[in-house]
Amino acid sequence: MTRPPYAGTRYPKLTETPAFTEYIATGWGTGPVPATPVPGAPEAAAAHRDRLSARLPGETIAVAAGTAPVRNDDNDYAFRADSSFTWLTGAQIEGAVLVMTPRPGGHDARLFMPPPFRPGDTGFFANAAHGELWVGASPGLPEWADALGLAVAPLADLDGLDLTGALATATQAAALGLEPSPLLDRRLSQLRMIKDDWEIAQLREAVDATVAGFAAVAAEIPRAITEDLGERWLQGTFDRHARTFGNGTGYTTIVGSGPHAPTLHWVRCDGPVLPDEVLLLDMGVEARSLYTADVTRTLPASGTFSPRQREVHDLVERAHRAGLAQIKPGTEYLDFHYAAMEVIATGLHDWGLLPVSVDEALSPEGQQHRRYLACGIGHHLGLDVHDCSKAEYEDYMGADLEPGVVMTVEPGLYFHANDLTVPPELRGIGVRLEDDVLVTDTGSEVLSAALPIDADGIETWTKAQQ
Repeated sequence: MTRPPYAGTRYPKLTETPAFTEYIATGWGTGPVPATPVPGAPEAAAAHRDRLSARLPGETIAVAAGTAPVRNDDNDYAFRADSSFTWLTGAQIEGAVLVMTPRPGGHDARLFMPPPFRPGDTGFFANAAHGELWVGASPGLPEWADALGLAVAPLADLDGLDLTGALATATQAAALGLEPSPLLDRRLSQLRMIKDDWEIAQLREAVDATVAGFAAVAAEIPRAITEDLGERWLQGTFDRHARTFGNGTGYTTIVGSGPHAPTLHWVRCDGPVLPDEVLLLDMGVEARSLYTADVTRTLPASGTFSPRQREVHDLVERAHRAGLAQIKPGTEYLDFHYAAMEVIATGLHDWGLLPVSVDEALSPEGQQHRRYLACGIGHHLGLDVHDCSKAEYEDYMGADLEPGVVMTVEPGLYFHANDLTVPPELRGIGVRLEDDVLVTDTGSEVLSAALPIDADGIETWTKAQQ
C-alpha cells in the first residue's frame, strides 16, 4: 500500500494535494453566524471608552486582547481576554486589538481582529486557531461590528497603522511592539475601581452563582469522606458548577482540609477530606462577562466545630465584623484592615501567643501577630480577582472609599501543623472568612450575605446542604 508523505508544521497531516484543496473548498453550506456578547456589555464598554478618552485626551491608545498561552507542546490553555480589553470592548476575541485614535473632542475607536477562515480559504483546514473546520462556524467582522457598535477591520490592517508613541498596557505592550505605559495602566485602574450599574449587576450574578456553588460543594462533603474522593472531588464539584453557570472559575479553586487549611493558596487540592477537621473553601465563579466573585468560608467537615475550632472561628468572625463596619464612603481604604488586625492581635495576645504587647505588635516596627495572618485582608474585585492591582498607592490603599467600589474583606488565622509557637491543639487549624462588599452612597452592602458568617449559622447551613 502506498502511503502519502506527511507534510505540515504544527500538526502532522497528509500532503495538501491540489485535488484535496479543491474538493475541501466546495460543498459547504454557509450563512452568517451572529456575534453574541453578554447583554449590556457593548453599551457599558462604549461608556468606558468615553471615560478613558476624557482622561487621556490627544493620546493614541492600543489595548490588545492577547492570545492563549501554550500549556504544553501544541496544546494551549483556554483563551481568556485581557481584562482591560474586555472592559473597553465588551468582547473576547483572541488576537484582537482595540485602537483609540484622538480627534477633537474625544477618540475614534476601531477594533482590529483576525477574520475567521471559511470554506475556500486555505486556513479553513490548515489554521487550528481560526479555521472553522477546527473551531466551528464563527462570527466575522460585520457581525462583530453590528454587535459591538464599533468599526471593525482585519487584523492585517493594523500593520499599516502608525502606532508610534501609542499608549499600551504593561501586559500587552510587548505583543504590539510598544513600550508599556504606566500612565495608561494607572488611568485604567482608576476608572475600573468605580463600578457602574451594569458592572455591579454582573458582580451580583457572579456572587449568586458562587453561593450556589458553595451549596453544591457542601452537599458532596460526606461522599468525599466516605468514598475517599478527597479535596479533588470538592474542587471538581465547584469547577463544574462554575463552568455550567458562568465562564468558569475566576481563579484556581482552593479546597484545604485539616493541615492544608492554613496554606493560603492550597490549590493542589490533592489530600483527603478529614471528617473531624475544618475545611477551608475559597471559591469564585467568573460570570460570562468575566466579572468574578471571591468568597471564602470555613466549614466543619463533620457539621460541628470542635470547641477549639469554634474558638478560632469566633475570633476571625469578630475581626471580620470589625472590618466590615469600616466599609463606607469617605473612609480611608486601609481602615478596615487596621480594624480587623487590632481584633486579631488582641485575641492572640489574650491566648498568650504574642511575645509582645498588642500595641507593640500593631506598631509598624512590630507586626508579630502577622505570623498567623501574613497576607492582607482584602482587595478590590471586578474583572480580576485582585482588581486594579497596577494602581498607584495613592489611588488604592491611600485613597478614600467611594460609592461603586467593590472589594473583599477576608481576615483569617492560620496555625500551621509544624508551627511550634502554638499549642498542639491549635496546630493544623486554618480559618478564613471572606465576603464581597459593595460601597454604597450611605454605607455598604455585603453581596455574599446569603452565606452565614457565625459558627452556629455555618453549622446549621452546612448540615442543611447534606
